[in-house]
Amino acid sequence: MRKLKDIKPLEFKDQKLYVIDQLKLPSKIEWVELASYLDVAKAIKDMIIRGAPLIGIVGAYGFAIGIKEKIDQPDILKNAEDIYKTLKETRPTAVNLEWALNRMFEKLKNLLSENKNNQKIINALFKEAKIIELEDYHANKSIGGFGQILIPDNSNVLTHCNTGALATAGWGTALGVIRSAYEEGKNINVFVDETRPYLQGSRLTAWELLQEGIPHKIITDSSAGFLMSKGMVDVVIVGADRITANGDVANKIGTYSLSVLAKHHGIPFYVAAPSSTFDLNMDSGKDIPIEERNPDEVKYCGQCMIAPEESPALNYSFDITPAENITAIITEKGLISEINRETILKFFNKVVSK
Repeated sequence: MRKLKDIKPLEFKDQKLYVIDQLKLPSKIEWVELASYLDVAKAIKDMIIRGAPLIGIVGAYGFAIGIKEKIDQPDILKNAEDIYKTLKETRPTAVNLEWALNRMFEKLKNLLSENKNNQKIINALFKEAKIIELEDYHANKSIGGFGQILIPDNSNVLTHCNTGALATAGWGTALGVIRSAYEEGKNINVFVDETRPYLQGSRLTAWELLQEGIPHKIITDSSAGFLMSKGMVDVVIVGADRITANGDVANKIGTYSLSVLAKHHGIPFYVAAPSSTFDLNMDSGKDIPIEERNPDEVKYCGQCMIAPEESPALNYSFDITPAENITAIITEKGLISEINRETILKFFNKVVSK
């Protein structure tokens, strides 16, 4: 078994949160302190940190940091609502953020009902955020264990965006599956979609694979179909930002196109995500709010303008992949290979309404 590096995108020490500025990668590794909940909100909004699970983890720490800032002020619940709202509105598509904030808010209300003193409240909230972080790491390791059995030896795997250690607590979802397969000794090559416009694939996924010596090649997003037609892709595996009750998946823009291409060419298309990414209160993908970001992100590559300044641009950050295009969803609890509302609700032991 190969031994891989332990890449961590965040560190919590002495009640201070530090994260890698992912906008600076791969040129340099720069750690920044997020000293206030507004710093956390800005880091999420500006994509200093990104990836649905990591957004949830950092949001949880941000909530605790915000309560620490406001704990001595009157009406702590009103302040907590403001902190919650500020953090929740940074990125509307990924459900992990809302899930983590809801959990933190409930923890706060329970602590207040128990008449805990201020210091105990702060300590307990930071502990809860740490638990969320650790749960994600171990969930991702479990996803990797279940998913790696789907990756054949001597195969070419195509992935989109960044779903590795940098997007989670430190192992990864889709890229975590690839890491687990490689760790098990499988010979694989990874085709890395560049993932315009933020280039999370070419900047971040390739950087992670390089750290671990996993064979890979960066490709333009528009190359995927041609590679599939030439028989050069055996498996496609992606992450998710929200999965609805019927199995529709919101993920980085370009995922839907890959699913259509994979289906056409008879290539397995897998989605890897922890339970916190499922939104069982949402019926289908048509209900998912899709984030639309600044058009300048399309017209610039870093600081370099690559389009006429006067030209308008459209910049949807996510798209929806329908359940029928997905071969299986890999979770920390196991595989969902028949993807529909009934099987997903039963998988999570939820009541299926008639």
